[in-house]
Amino acid sequence: MKVLIINAGSSSIKFQLFEMENESVIAKGNCEKIGLPGSFISYKAKGDELVEAASMPNHTEALKVLLDKLTHGKLAVIKSFDEIAAVGHRCVHGGWLYFESEFITDEVIKNLEETKEVSPLHASANIAGMVGCRNVMPNTPQVVVFDTAFHSTMPPEAYMYGIKYEDYKDYHVRKYGFHGTSHRFIMQETARVMGKKPEELKIISCHIGNGSSITAIKNGKCIDTTMGFTPLEGVMMGTRSGDIDPTVVSFLGKKKGLNAEEMVNYLNKQSGLLGISGKTNDMREINELVAQGDERAKLARDMMFYRIAKYVGAMLTVLNGADAIVFTAGVGENQEDLREYVMDKLAYVGVKFDRKKNATLPRGTIEELSTKDSAIKVFRIPTNEELLIARDTLKIAGLAK
Repeated sequence: MKVLIINAGSSSIKFQLFEMENESVIAKGNCEKIGLPGSFISYKAKGDELVEAASMPNHTEALKVLLDKLTHGKLAVIKSFDEIAAVGHRCVHGGWLYFESEFITDEVIKNLEETKEVSPLHASANIAGMVGCRNVMPNTPQVVVFDTAFHSTMPPEAYMYGIKYEDYKDYHVRKYGFHGTSHRFIMQETARVMGKKPEELKIISCHIGNGSSITAIKNGKCIDTTMGFTPLEGVMMGTRSGDIDPTVVSFLGKKKGLNAEEMVNYLNKQSGLLGISGKTNDMREINELVAQGDERAKLARDMMFYRIAKYVGAMLTVLNGADAIVFTAGVGENQEDLREYVMDKLAYVGVKFDRKKNATLPRGTIEELSTKDSAIKVFRIPTNEELLIARDTLKIAGLAK
């Protein structure tokens, strides 16, 4: 049984086609520059790949190009898109209406349109992907999986802000959290690796990439996370500032001649590793600069590491201890000195780890980093948000065995 996963951006569609009998990816790729000059598709299947120019004026046309690649040519993997049992869509934000994955209907699309003010850029793109796919495949069951849904179990003391209560009620201003699909996958994988049920564990999931968030999970539910009303809150990231005194926004806005919207763009796009280093938001390039003696790059890296360790410590308090700490996503999986820095800071709670193993991990494997006498287990586990979306899609569409 095959499931197509769609992750639509404002000018792109990332996709993967899964064979759910063995949960393998049989084709994947990206439609890029949708609605822009020079649009093209990159596509991988059967151990080969191609990149081709293609006319994609909108998401509907991009999906037609995508389906044509799946069904025609030397890298075709299906004879007809009728072989696709269901389509799963990633949606960044469920607003204040959706707290679990949903079967896509006209009403769901309408509700997402009405709530997209809390995430206009992401929501508009996600909706365009859903509408386009329904246009092209009207008879195929389609499901939407929300990144915010996993965090809906946070208690009020965790998700509320210290603003007027009426503004929370009237304008839905609260912490929503993001990367929930990744954190839920990590929770399930950690439980599997430990031979336990999620309901038996307290887990700190560290999703560290260009965007980063840390989540406290207790008994299978999120009870706190670092990202907030938007993905800007929390730890310092590739181009995002993370936590900052709100007064800085008005102060810098006046000094730089920027309005509120421009300042939000400044904090989202020009800050973080990029803003401190002055050169790059890519941690791999930061590492190269550090090796060359670049002091600003070193400061940027140190600031990020420090804030991640601080938040892991905060989540230990929220959970009153933990059974496992997990590093995932591009930086979390591959930056050995980040993991070492955080684990060294946790020696006071009995974390012990294998330094040599941590420094020599192969890519893409599940690894336990802690020693047998460590008070808390520490893992490196690659995330797989698309697979979790595929699993949810089969379940919600009523196709799971």
